[in-house]
Amino acid sequence: MANAHRLGFVAALLAVLGARSGLAVAAPAAPDVNAILARLDELYRSKSSIGRMEIQVASPRGSRSMRIKAWTRGEEEALVIIEAPAREAGTATLRVGENLWNFLPRIARTIRVPPSMMLSPWMGTDFTNDDLVKESSLRKDFQARVEKRSEAPAGWWLTLTVKPGVVGRWAKIEVLVTDDMLPVEERHYDRKGRLARTMRFDEVKTMGGRRIPAHMVLQPTDAPDQRTEMRYLDITFDVKLPDDIFSLSRLERGR
Repeated sequence: MANAHRLGFVAALLAVLGARSGLAVAAPAAPDVNAILARLDELYRSKSSIGRMEIQVASPRGSRSMRIKAWTRGEEEALVIIEAPAREAGTATLRVGENLWNFLPRIARTIRVPPSMMLSPWMGTDFTNDDLVKESSLRKDFQARVEKRSEAPAGWWLTLTVKPGVVGRWAKIEVLVTDDMLPVEERHYDRKGRLARTMRFDEVKTMGGRRIPAHMVLQPTDAPDQRTEMRYLDITFDVKLPDDIFSLSRLERGR
C-alpha cells in the first residue's frame, strides 16, 4: 500500500512538473503548406471533372437561381454551360489556357473576355469569371504560411500573400481548413488590405469518390444583404473527355 501511495505521488508530481514546463500536451505538428495548397487547387477539379451545380443569388432586388454543368481538364481547360432557367439556357463560358470566351445565345454572339475582366462578376452572381473557371492557382500565385489559431473560428489557418509580379484582385487570402485539409472558410482581401468577401463551406459529402464540401456561400463585405450560394448536385472525377469539349464550336452549341 505504501508503494502504491508513493507511485501515485510520483505520477502526480510528474504531471504538475510537466504542466509547468509546458510539456504536458505536445503541440500538433503543422501540416505541409504546399500539400494543402495543392489539395485546395485540385479539390473540385482533379485531372478532369464533370459536375452539375445549382446557384442561388439573393439581393434586396430579389432572388434568382440557375443550374449549370461544368467540364474541366487539368488547370488550363474549363467549360461552364447554364442549363436552367430556360431564358438563360445555353449561355456558356469557355476557358482554354489564358483565353476566355462567353457565348450569349440571345444574340447568338461569342465574346472574348479580356484578362482585365477575369475578376468581374459572372452572369450576375457574386462569383467572378476566375472563380468559375479557376484560372488563378493558390500554389502558383501566392506564398503561404500556416498556423493554429485558438480564437473562433479555431483551426488551421493559411495566410496567403500574392507573389511579386502576379496581377490580381486579391492581395491576401486567409483560409481555414480542417485537420483533414478541407476548406471551412475563405477571406479575400483587396489591394488596400480590406476584407472584400467571405466564402464559407459546409455539407461535406462523398461525391465522385472523394469527400468535398458540397455547399458554399459567398458573402460580399460591402453588400451585407446580398449573397450567392452554390451547391454541387453531382460530380465525377478523372473521366476521359473528348478534345472538342473545349472548343468554340462546343461553346456555341450550348449543351
